[in-house]
Amino acid sequence: MADCVSKIELTVSCSNLLDKDVGSKSDPLCVLLQKLGEDKWTELGRTERLKNTSSPSFSQRLRVDYHFETVQNLKFGIYDIDNSTSDLADDDYLGGVELTLGQIVSSKTVTRPLQLKKDKPAGKGTITVDAEEIKDNRAIVLEVEAKKLDKKDTFGKSDPFLEIFKQGDDGKWQLVHRTEVVKNNLNPSWKTFTVPLQTFCSCDLEKPLKVDCSDHDGDGSHDLIGSFTTKASELLKATGGSPVEFDCIHPEKKKKKSYKNSGVVSVKSCKLLTQYTFLDYVMGGCQINFTVGIDFTGSNGDPRSPNSLHYMSPGGLNQYLSALWSVGQVVQDYDTDKLFPAFGFGAKLPPDFQAANHEFALNFNPSNPFCQGIQGIVEAYRTTLPQIKLSGPTNFSPIINHVASIASGAAQAPTTLQYFVLLILTDGEITDLDQTRDAIVRASRLPLSIIIVGVGPADFKAMELLDGDNGVLRSTVGEAISRDIVQFVPFRNFKDAPMAALAQSVLAEVPNQLVSYFKMRGLEPQKQQAAPKS
Repeated sequence: MADCVSKIELTVSCSNLLDKDVGSKSDPLCVLLQKLGEDKWTELGRTERLKNTSSPSFSQRLRVDYHFETVQNLKFGIYDIDNSTSDLADDDYLGGVELTLGQIVSSKTVTRPLQLKKDKPAGKGTITVDAEEIKDNRAIVLEVEAKKLDKKDTFGKSDPFLEIFKQGDDGKWQLVHRTEVVKNNLNPSWKTFTVPLQTFCSCDLEKPLKVDCSDHDGDGSHDLIGSFTTKASELLKATGGSPVEFDCIHPEKKKKKSYKNSGVVSVKSCKLLTQYTFLDYVMGGCQINFTVGIDFTGSNGDPRSPNSLHYMSPGGLNQYLSALWSVGQVVQDYDTDKLFPAFGFGAKLPPDFQAANHEFALNFNPSNPFCQGIQGIVEAYRTTLPQIKLSGPTNFSPIINHVASIASGAAQAPTTLQYFVLLILTDGEITDLDQTRDAIVRASRLPLSIIIVGVGPADFKAMELLDGDNGVLRSTVGEAISRDIVQFVPFRNFKDAPMAALAQSVLAEVPNQLVSYFKMRGLEPQKQQAAPKS
């Protein structure tokens, strides 16, 4: 699972709060709660209490861990505090609001009317929440070589590699980077490498670092050639063609008087650069455009039969709709118009039921295939299902090429305002594997991620091949994928899990895929507009 956890700082202000105190204004405080389950909330934090104001701006920020792949339901409650206890049960409630963290970060600033309870406004009171990501998004880029290293192998020269450690608060050394091994070479040059500054030195340029140069042995008993200590501020002096050099010292050998060193490690260049995060792009205005493709091929089984994957349970659900709900609920917060194009493939359509159609609008309106929200896609699916005939073959490439052509149009502009996510729901019996591979390799150069959810009991071997986790996906002519854009999961792995678990699994990779695309294009996020002061 990709670890896309950022820390978000929320700033809260209110206006026109109700006055509960006789003869003076309220003394408000804001409490932040996060939903754990049905009607279960846990407190994440609270602001300071401000005296005598109906339009407070709280200076105490509220911090939340942000996960893209889950819907994080938050509740902000404003209370009038008239005593010194921390229990809020004896304080007047001035109103609250429920929001998802996704709504807040995709808008950056959200203003809502306060409510005393559902549909009961708290007078004219409003609450404004501003979001900011807390981070040091710099990385350190190093180019390192060594000269005249000691020979450690009886036959042939050493096989050197470097390990860099930072000193933890407990004084212990923590590994932060290991280079590749350069075979049979006493004057190696290692590939340039980049490490987040947080990882490298905890963003402290004066933190002690230790570098070990060792000779690699296949049995794991690597021999130390020599070490040195330094700090990031020293390494950063290696710029503009003047390297910084360090003697590699072996602790045993240095006891000899004549010993000078076991070689010299030379830092040819060292610089800091900014690494942008997913939230930099989202909060800079990037919209995530969500498209759905649903498999209506014959291998799903007759929808009227309880054995069919399209069979509706008495509750009006099946695996297709469960998967759609799970993923769609997360993604919809990142698209302002909430209009989602939805397509079907592999069915024969009314009125003539001629050849199978591999990319038809789910609402039967090809010039306007958009559905209003996830609920709109569900309704279009339920309306369409009884009217079509399941057929075949199972071709993925038409719908991938369709979304890719839209993404390609967006990619013409050198901006970071559009990214596309295609969700394909399928029983996995793919026919056009070669064309699909080619379509995915082409799409990897576009602002597009593809999520495939496999429904039903098939073995999904072909889907796993497309995911490319076990090796690089190549087109039929051998061209490698530019970046990883496909995530596949079988729905059956989540059948008994909470609905949100599927989304967590398939969406975990999307933030990194989005960043990798804009990085490949060399595009920086749009500058975040400062929120207007009210």
